[in-house]
Amino acid sequence: MKHRLAIVGFGNVGQGLVSILAEKRQALALEHGFEFDIVAVTDLKMGSIRDPRGLDLQALLSLRSDRFEAQPTAGSRTDALTVIRECDATVVVEATYTDLETAEPATSHIKAAFETGKHVVTTNKGPLALHYPELTELAKTRNLEFRFEGTVMSGTPLLSLGMRNLSGCEIREIRGILNGTTNFILTQMEKGVSYEEALKKAQELGYAEADPTGDVEGFDTMGKVLILSNVFMGGTLKVADIRRKGIKGISLDEVRRAASEGKRWKLLGSVRRDGSSVVGSVGPEMLPLANPLASVAGATNAAQFATDLLGEITIVGAGAGRKETGFAVLSDLLDIHREIAP
Repeated sequence: MKHRLAIVGFGNVGQGLVSILAEKRQALALEHGFEFDIVAVTDLKMGSIRDPRGLDLQALLSLRSDRFEAQPTAGSRTDALTVIRECDATVVVEATYTDLETAEPATSHIKAAFETGKHVVTTNKGPLALHYPELTELAKTRNLEFRFEGTVMSGTPLLSLGMRNLSGCEIREIRGILNGTTNFILTQMEKGVSYEEALKKAQELGYAEADPTGDVEGFDTMGKVLILSNVFMGGTLKVADIRRKGIKGISLDEVRRAASEGKRWKLLGSVRRDGSSVVGSVGPEMLPLANPLASVAGATNAAQFATDLLGEITIVGAGAGRKETGFAVLSDLLDIHREIAP
């Protein structure tokens, strides 16, 4: 079958996905039998563009900084919900910005897709952190696929590892470096760079936003902890249940003291079973160098699963990036293809 894709949000993730699809279109068809058309793209800033015959991928990529309204198939005043409901897509890729307070507009986008019989792939942490049980049940009742690999650790297959390869194990705890910006800052501080200088460099490299609060105060990691709790431990935790502390209070003296003790500071997100309860936390910890997480430097992410049958399993890889998150969407699309292909 030929998949018809609608992309909601044409920022770094949406552009990264289209770039990958344009580059690998022939290989995807030959090696995986995955054929597709992008029939709609809608973006808050750029407007909307639709064509049931399929949009030209190179033309889409050339429009990154422009509005779609100059194109003959565009409808710049058509909002995302209307595009989702009216287009003839089979899969909606939801890649809008994350809001961990309301999970909107992404949650409404996902619901609209399910309500009109469309599978969903999302990279948006908000809906998974706040509304996972409701959304997964909605997908299940309508016999639709719901995939979200890119919500934690970008293209590194953390969720797939836990959901598939570790199925049959009891996962007792997951903890890891889930935010590349803070890990980059702490790595720079180990080199003698002040927090302020390290943050500035992270911003110059595009790792940190102009307002870095979401990263350095631990909100981004908190969202990912909630997702891990939802996916692997029953979804009982709420935002208010997570103990959260960021890295702003760590001084160069504390970084040097940790080094003198054979340790390193890392901002860790953790979720674990405690009897019949689930406990989640975000905060900086000093790890001994023997711990695999201690050796993870720069903007790289890593996580450890503590299991009953295999002990500790550690996965390390990219936690952010346009192409990396675009790959996460591609891997989800391929999974949907394998699941529904006749």
